[in-house]
Amino acid sequence: MSSSVLGLVKASHPEPAAAVTVVAGLLAAGVGHRPAGIAAVTGTVLASQLAVGWSNDLIDADRDATVGRTDKPVATGAVSRRTLGRAVLVAALATPLVALTTGGVAALCATLGLLSALLYNWPLKSTPVSVLPYAVSFGALPAFVVLALPGAPTPPAWLVAAAACLGAGAHFANVLPDLADDARTGVRGLPHRLGPAGSRAAAAGLLLAATVTLVVGPPGPPSWAGLSAVAAAVLVPAVGGYAGRATGRAGGRPVAAFRAVMVVALIDVVLLVASGRVV
Repeated sequence: MSSSVLGLVKASHPEPAAAVTVVAGLLAAGVGHRPAGIAAVTGTVLASQLAVGWSNDLIDADRDATVGRTDKPVATGAVSRRTLGRAVLVAALATPLVALTTGGVAALCATLGLLSALLYNWPLKSTPVSVLPYAVSFGALPAFVVLALPGAPTPPAWLVAAAACLGAGAHFANVLPDLADDARTGVRGLPHRLGPAGSRAAAAGLLLAATVTLVVGPPGPPSWAGLSAVAAAVLVPAVGGYAGRATGRAGGRPVAAFRAVMVVALIDVVLLVASGRVV
């Protein structure tokens, strides 16, 4: 693999991009898509994730260089800005084109999710409404998956609401480890305005709301697995916060809290995929 290609892979934020794409594929299978539909859904979401990740690194190149982010290929010069800009354009155009193979309404929904995420990268990242694009884009994901089915059925409101809460909670959790670096470069989104304690509370509360919605939203009584997930959504952030305080290190609490809410997010993703089977 050439250094340029490897740099593009690293600049795409490969871990979250792969995770979101896999979740979309599993959800597509859960709601009843045939193999061709699953392929179209995953292709659309992958293209969207690449466009968002690449544009994020392109826009933040100067900031990343300022704080010494050696893990960022654009900041280190491993990938040129021109190359990354072209990659963003190709991925952004591919998203609606691939989505169109599933239907016009679904393509509009996928495009909405992409545009919302791009608006987070600029200019909403440093504003009090920085959480809004996360809620919109995550909510649009299951909506797109359902709308991509033949006949474009209406996505359940509880499914979209749960995904929106999950995305909003992920925003606060994702920013926690980077609050200090962001402060040095002038980023002032909602988590930065709330501070570490407020962001931990917001992340935990939103992820709990997502879990509860996924448990009580589908038809029928809540399952024992669902109720156990709600209990975990309450306990895991509390345990993570305690572990962070016990480290006694500066920055220990944000990292511990970030990991704790990521565990809850994983639980929510499992419930989200399982819930898709009732659509």
